[in-house]
Amino acid sequence: MPIALYALTIAAYAIGTTEFVIVGLLPTVANDLTITLPLAGLIVSVYALGVTFGAPVLTALTGGVARKPLLLGLMLLFIAGNTLASVSPDYEVLLVARVLSAFAHGVFFSVGATIAADLVPENRRASAIALMFMGLTVAIVTGVPLGTFIGQTFGWRATFAAVAVLGLVAFVAIAALLPGNIRKAPPASLIDQLSVLGSGRLLIVFAMTTLGYGGTFVAFTYLATILQTITGFAAGHVSLILVLYGVAIAVGNLVGGRIANHNPVRALAFIFLALAVVLGLFTFTAAAKLPALVTLAALGFLSFATVPGLQLYVVQLAQRFRPGAVDTASALNIAAFNLGIALGAWLGGLIVASPLGLGATPWVGALLSVGALLLTLWSGLLDRPAKADAAFGRVA
Repeated sequence: MPIALYALTIAAYAIGTTEFVIVGLLPTVANDLTITLPLAGLIVSVYALGVTFGAPVLTALTGGVARKPLLLGLMLLFIAGNTLASVSPDYEVLLVARVLSAFAHGVFFSVGATIAADLVPENRRASAIALMFMGLTVAIVTGVPLGTFIGQTFGWRATFAAVAVLGLVAFVAIAALLPGNIRKAPPASLIDQLSVLGSGRLLIVFAMTTLGYGGTFVAFTYLATILQTITGFAAGHVSLILVLYGVAIAVGNLVGGRIANHNPVRALAFIFLALAVVLGLFTFTAAAKLPALVTLAALGFLSFATVPGLQLYVVQLAQRFRPGAVDTASALNIAAFNLGIALGAWLGGLIVASPLGLGATPWVGALLSVGALLLTLWSGLLDRPAKADAAFGRVA
């Protein structure tokens, strides 16, 4: 793999740490700011919504900017957002800081995915995207547990200060490793950009991404609380369990990239089915320590195994149906991932506050995964024109 890909991986590590570390810190933040757990969960939703709406809009607005200066500017915005979070005096300022970081996140991954795919031969594109997203998975293995430990020991603000330092390291890596002559597609016209939302084929994939990724976050957002109140682990053990979860995610991300290289739809259908089953099982295994750990390892593996395939599939379909707006389609799929996180965290909060309670979050998430599976099967059928026309009619 080209060395430039590793600059993207380092930046993804910093961004992944700030995105997911809040999960381990939710009980700490809720206690410190004297807010309810569902209200603390909105910190996850607001960040995800910032990515959802920031990614496509800012990607379109920066279409004419050279790729390397754009990525450097995004990392400066990321550093500013996390620095503000580290000095936030209250809940409202923390939300603003998270939105700033989210804007940087959304554009980085939408542009970064297309850069990664263009740096390698066509038959290695999913693997290249997986390598970039490996930064996220390594962040979950190391950054999130370490950030959780820092937050529990020195306060959650110290965690965001440390993440700002990671952002500075990523800035230096991009400046040093990424070439200055990265190819960029001509900026898409406004009509081309809006046409992405008029493509039924792409909308199906965006919905697959939203439901499939969001299903995990119904329970994952409140994982620290589940482990402490239902499974019976001590608060100090949560960071260690997040290491196990992160290792499983890292393996799943790599395996998902490899199996999706040639037939992403088939790979995604299998993964979504397995994800629904494992989430359903977690409803029952969460009450016992060893079964819960085994189930969490499987859940971590499956949750990120979908990412390379979904991103590759949307790029493939965009090149086919909306070739003038591939970057915009990629950005919208990044938005769909984060819309799924926002949906999952919000829905999880509703479940926690309802009579169903915290223990119902896994099986509710499983239902969203089933929805993603059904959409995947439909999209696969539409990829075969003769059968698709007979069964559903052409969607374009």
